[in-house]
Amino acid sequence: MTTRKIASHYLFTGHRLIRNCVVEVAADGSIVSVEQCDRIDSMAGVEFYSGILCPGWVNAHCHLELSYMHGAIAEGTGFAGFAREIGRLRGGYSRQQRLDAAGAADARMWAEGVEAVGDISNDESTTAVKMASKIRYHTFFEAFGLNTAAERIDELAAMADASQPASLTPHSTYSLQDGVFQRLAADGCSPLSIHFMESPDEAALYFGRGSLAEWYSRMGWECDFLHYGSPAERIAECVPSNRSVLLVHDCCVGRLDAEILLSHFSAPLYWVLCPESNRYISHMRPPVEMLRQAGGTICIGTDSLASATTLSMVEQMKQLQEAVPLEELLRWATWNGACALEMQHEIGSIEAGKRPGVVVLESVDLNTMTLTPASSSRRLV
Repeated sequence: MTTRKIASHYLFTGHRLIRNCVVEVAADGSIVSVEQCDRIDSMAGVEFYSGILCPGWVNAHCHLELSYMHGAIAEGTGFAGFAREIGRLRGGYSRQQRLDAAGAADARMWAEGVEAVGDISNDESTTAVKMASKIRYHTFFEAFGLNTAAERIDELAAMADASQPASLTPHSTYSLQDGVFQRLAADGCSPLSIHFMESPDEAALYFGRGSLAEWYSRMGWECDFLHYGSPAERIAECVPSNRSVLLVHDCCVGRLDAEILLSHFSAPLYWVLCPESNRYISHMRPPVEMLRQAGGTICIGTDSLASATTLSMVEQMKQLQEAVPLEELLRWATWNGACALEMQHEIGSIEAGKRPGVVVLESVDLNTMTLTPASSSRRLV
């Protein structure tokens, strides 16, 4: 059996950092062994890399289909302004432009070491790209819009059946009427991915205030779900406690919201942070320390190229490292994401028998274990 031996002074296993490791990898990418050795930089037949070896990244939240909007929406539009711009621009690009942009974004993620993606789709426009990709995708087919009808859910279900692994999911607690939201929340056992508390307007809507309430009023749209009292209470009332949920963005989550949700769910609850997108749209930051203390599991996503300058997982970690040690960030970007997408038996950690990909994280300050402006990653396996 032909194998490669890859070594570095630092290896992040998916759980912890360890020193002086040699990873033996089979031709099919499966891990044969992981061994700690002295003087690995002088061993014969070993590829030595300066940096940190890591499992492939798991991008827990992405909108690949919006890659064609890269740079089309100005920074700082605010939450409601960004939503309006998405609606205005959606029809302005050809099918080929959309496919080319999605293919380029997929190829760049792969080269930078992304092994799996939790991808939000509103249609089948990127299905061919994802089926041809080396990246593993879990596609969340998303229902969006206060006027969404039951027939639309049937259409999404057909898309999901043809695109495994996949889930049907509600977009958010503010964009679907109650019957549709409840059906999506209760029907099935695969994970849900819900945009959650990205803006203070989401909670304000339940009190008839904020830009979302003003927008809906101008359009003549009424909401039949405001009796729940808050986005967190709506989720707790509608989603079964044993269903795994990814809550995405979380910029305006309060401690009471976290307590309501964590006390409700017996299944894993994941907080998915997309800091570059939050900076780009509204210059907001998620309450990282509160989420760390409250419980649940934190993952990292990139959101879309419509709302971010890059889909780099390393750039996301740079924006979070002031509050979080590098070892913990690496866990969020690998093992935690794999668990969120229910792929932890295949990827997320470097262990014998798994095929997680191997990535080198370069230009790290190894004395302080911090990322630098020059830090980047590239795929080795």
